Amino acid sequence: MLKIKKIETFANEFVGFVRVTAEDGSLGWGQVSTYNSDLTVQVLHRQIAPWALGHDLFDLDDLLDIITEREHKYPGSYLRRAMAGLDTAIWDLKGKREGKPVCSLIGGSPGPLRAYASSMKRDITPQDEAERLVKLRDEFGFDAFKWRVGSECGRDQDEWPGRTEEIVPTVSKALGDGIAKLVDANSCYSPARAIEVGKLLQDNGISHFEEPCPYWELEQTKQVTDSLEIDVTGGEQDCDIPTWRRMIDMHAVDIIQPDILYLGGINRTLRVAKMGEEAGFPCTPHCANLSLVTLFTMHLLRAIPNAGKYLEFAIEGADYYPWQQELFVKSPFDIIDGKATVTDEPGWGVEIRPEWLATSTYQLSEI
Repeated sequence: MLKIKKIETFANEFVGFVRVTAEDGSLGWGQVSTYNSDLTVQVLHRQIAPWALGHDLFDLDDLLDIITEREHKYPGSYLRRAMAGLDTAIWDLKGKREGKPVCSLIGGSPGPLRAYASSMKRDITPQDEAERLVKLRDEFGFDAFKWRVGSECGRDQDEWPGRTEEIVPTVSKALGDGIAKLVDANSCYSPARAIEVGKLLQDNGISHFEEPCPYWELEQTKQVTDSLEIDVTGGEQDCDIPTWRRMIDMHAVDIIQPDILYLGGINRTLRVAKMGEEAGFPCTPHCANLSLVTLFTMHLLRAIPNAGKYLEFAIEGADYYPWQQELFVKSPFDIIDGKATVTDEPGWGVEIRPEWLATSTYQLSEI
């Protein structure tokens, strides 16, 4: 047994890093989910640390269940986002103790991963989107791309009238043959409109239709899945294991897309991936920014047997994500020939910049 002695957080509004120290002095770094991270670390110290401190860190699966049970009145997203910080820091600690990368601890190995270039923008014209994706194809060797259709939770409304009907053929044609093409609707459509858009996607060589309907309406998404030939995907927002079981049992989607930090960490994501594997579902996780969530996902994809075709790789820079700049001493996200690489460095194999930590808000919980 090795007890958890100390949990520290370093956070701002957008990012929250977690450092867990064991009673023998070994330590590891993790991260709570991005967005409102300053609030999430309050949940970590108030509702997770009391159950985690003094607990055996080698019994992480049981600890996560204990937290879920003790905090049963709070089954929602913030608790899971905070649990992810504890979970991912413990995995880093274990990797450093054993001198192995996390992917090796969970049954995989270091190495390359095919990535898809993931656009986050809707306020971009179809022609400008096509031009920047083609540039990324030619410069970095990406052979898979995702762009946005509809508007976020848009109630069947487009970002502006006619944008979806224009951007789908424009970008698809510009990227050309031999390219995997994906789109994301971010819960925009009713089933009828989603099926209509889905047929447009099929006609233009799109293979992946993400979150077509409000994600919480699984029956609506299933209508779309049953009506289209292309893959309908989803699950990024879902943090409840029974909901995942229902989604998989009813075949609401063709591909499952858990987000490690929304779901509560590596252990809980492994549970979902295993459920998907047993039912024949590929797992292509959501990781839409270049904080540690993408690195965590890289390690996961190098280990699970039902890993999807590619890693989501956010392409937005400082204009869209100013807060994701200058987080690490050395970026773990170099893309060569369209691939990212998991190194053989112990744990997550990354060092957070001391300068960033010095500007964050610090909190401590300890025995």
